[in-house]
Amino acid sequence: MNRAGFSKMARAVLVLSLLILQGCDDLVIHDTASLIAPKLQRSEIVGLVAGFGTTFAALPDLIAMFRRRSSKGMNPTMAGIMGVFQIAWIYYGLLIQSRPVVVWNMIAVVINFLSVGAFVRFARRERNQAVN
Repeated sequence: MNRAGFSKMARAVLVLSLLILQGCDDLVIHDTASLIAPKLQRSEIVGLVAGFGTTFAALPDLIAMFRRRSSKGMNPTMAGIMGVFQIAWIYYGLLIQSRPVVVWNMIAVVINFLSVGAFVRFARRERNQAVN
C-alpha cells in the first residue's frame, strides 16, 4: 500500500472511530467509587496503576546495564529527556495537589538519572579500556 492509500485509510478509520465514540454515552462509568478501596475513586486506582507502570518502565534497562556492566544498547538522551519532563510532571502534581503524580514521578526521575549516571560511568570505563 502506498503512502496516499495509507493516509486515506487512516483518515477513514479516525472518522469512523469518532462516529462510534460519539454514541458511547452508555459506556461512561457513572459510579466512580472503587470496589477495591472504597475511599478511592476508580480514577485514582487507574492513576496509581498507570503511574506504577510508567515509573518502572525504565528499570529493566537499568538492571540490564548493571548486569552487563556495559553502556551498550542504552540511550542516555532518552533517559535524560524523560527525567527532565518528569520534573515537569512533579511540578504539575504539586499544582493539582496529586500525591500519586508527585510520588511516581519522583521515583521515575531517580531511575532515569541513575540510568544516565550508569551510562556515563560505563561509557567512560569502556573508553578508558579501549585507549589502554
